[in-house]
Amino acid sequence: MTPKIMIILGSGSDIAIAEKAMDILDKLEIPYSLKIASAHRTPNLVREIVSQGTDAGIEVFIGIAGLAAHLPGSIAAYTPRPVIGVPVDVKTGGIDALESVVQMPYPSPIATVGIDRGDNAAILAAQFIGLHDEEVRLKVRQLRKDYAQKVYDSNEKIVQQIDRPFIQNDFLRIKNLEINGVKVDADAEQTCKNKDAEVSIIVGRQTDLPTAKKAGVILDRLKISYDIKVVCPIRSTKKFTNYVKSMKNVKIFIGISSNSSQVTGGIVGLTDKPVIGVPCTNENGDDYLLTTVSMPPGVPVATVGINNGKNAAVLAGEILGIDNPNITGLLDKLKDKKINL
Repeated sequence: MTPKIMIILGSGSDIAIAEKAMDILDKLEIPYSLKIASAHRTPNLVREIVSQGTDAGIEVFIGIAGLAAHLPGSIAAYTPRPVIGVPVDVKTGGIDALESVVQMPYPSPIATVGIDRGDNAAILAAQFIGLHDEEVRLKVRQLRKDYAQKVYDSNEKIVQQIDRPFIQNDFLRIKNLEINGVKVDADAEQTCKNKDAEVSIIVGRQTDLPTAKKAGVILDRLKISYDIKVVCPIRSTKKFTNYVKSMKNVKIFIGISSNSSQVTGGIVGLTDKPVIGVPCTNENGDDYLLTTVSMPPGVPVATVGINNGKNAAVLAGEILGIDNPNITGLLDKLKDKKINL
């Protein structure tokens, strides 16, 4: 059996992070392969296992590395398939590895997850595969429910066990609450310009719109339909929820925002589809990379470089190209600079 996912470690010392990924893939029953190869010490080995793995049918690669962390980028050089990068905390809290992995040049994106988040890398890979494999998608959906249930259960296991003179444990006790689902307005679809789009680009602020338009240019070249919506999940919560829920046919969401990156966090709470995050700089020159990429277990955001809307679109093409050779062909031309962008 050909595995669907290949996990590559830059060093054997990264095995603990890989085990987080393998635990998830075992639970989801997705076949995978594990290899150790260094981008710097064994570059020929990286080239061969990635090239031959792609030819054999690997659908998603996960690169796990610390320090300079060039491994995910080296993997991307030899495959048209999506590459997920997991930066590892070896020195400087893993920030050096994070910057190395996420800040890739166009058109070579790495879908970066948080530092040491091998579990989220596996979930993200499963989301990619789930776009054309309904069985995998249903398993991911159940896994997400399990993560949510842990939050509910922690109220009984932790909060209800606290004994202090002024804490009112039975006030709005969680296990007794009726939790209502999200209701979508009947006319919500009328706010969508292209409700049948494959990709939805959600922008949190008007000032971030130029980044979204750059993504749109690339999606046009790849012949991928898309919709762009400017809506803030904080200032316009109902409109934001209505829009995300009404885009029923969307396969991938791209969230673009500065100022705490609430857009991507808002999207992942409302959908089990893959979410790509583009952190932007604001008018003060501050960027929001960490608040985009550092997601908790169960809700990954495939983060690309700061202001790099073009790479977000390329990544969307790589994901959709897993089962669409026409998109892969256009990507090859784009990456070879054979078409005029």
